[in-house]
Amino acid sequence: MPEAATAPAVVGNSEFDRDTAVTPRAPGVYDTDLSAGWTVFGAVNGGYLLAVLGRALADTLPHRDPFTVSAHYLSASRPGPAVVRTETVRTGRTLSTGQASLVQYDEEGREVERIRVLASYGDLDALPDDVRTSAKPPAIPPMSQCFGPEDGPAPAPDADQQPIAERLMLKLDPSTIGWALGQPSGRGEMRAWFGLADGRDADPLSLLLAVDALPPTAFDLGIAGWVPTVELTVHVRHRPAPGPVRVSITTRNLAGGFLEEDAEVWDSADRLVAQSRQLARVRLG
Repeated sequence: MPEAATAPAVVGNSEFDRDTAVTPRAPGVYDTDLSAGWTVFGAVNGGYLLAVLGRALADTLPHRDPFTVSAHYLSASRPGPAVVRTETVRTGRTLSTGQASLVQYDEEGREVERIRVLASYGDLDALPDDVRTSAKPPAIPPMSQCFGPEDGPAPAPDADQQPIAERLMLKLDPSTIGWALGQPSGRGEMRAWFGLADGRDADPLSLLLAVDALPPTAFDLGIAGWVPTVELTVHVRHRPAPGPVRVSITTRNLAGGFLEEDAEVWDSADRLVAQSRQLARVRLG
């Protein structure tokens, strides 16, 4: 008999939820364990980190949904125990603002701050329905015509070096994967269908991961190697509809060893559900 199909994971009961969980230790202090499953070459993914801090802030603040989250990455996080400290800055009727930092300890037991966040939270379901926009969803081919690590020609990642790839459903637009064939376009573009591999639908916290989960646009500029994030700001605009989202990322300017990445995330209902801007360092030469 054929094996029964595995039911998709659901929001609140998935690997992403378990791996971003925080445990209150004291008011404004949370323990967490950064999973090695969300790393690239040993470093914890910046979007995953943002979701961990975002979950702690959702527990601290009276509002549950991130509206805007701005993070400065101070040092590279590693898998293992960490402590998140949160502080309420201001609470209002429709928005509340808080800050959070994540720290780990070095070999000598000294505290090292990894990331610091300032964020405003609200209720996405309470927003008015009126939309006036000139933004349009990215023109990405159907998922069946896009390519993931398992499909080629995008190179299959070394599972020991990029375990995050096993936790993502990523299908790249063929027009943005010339870098995988040694033919980068030079346009600085990356587009893809995005979801979690276990079928969990997107929610506001997973959107914080989505904006930082695609291959760096530096690859499309002909630059290989790690592109560490310096600062990342995410705006969550709407609660996403069920189904995979489409992510479009562009870079217009690389100068002085830094580039910006502007991302848009669109849901299955053709709504712009998140935007971000990131400043990242590029290792040239």
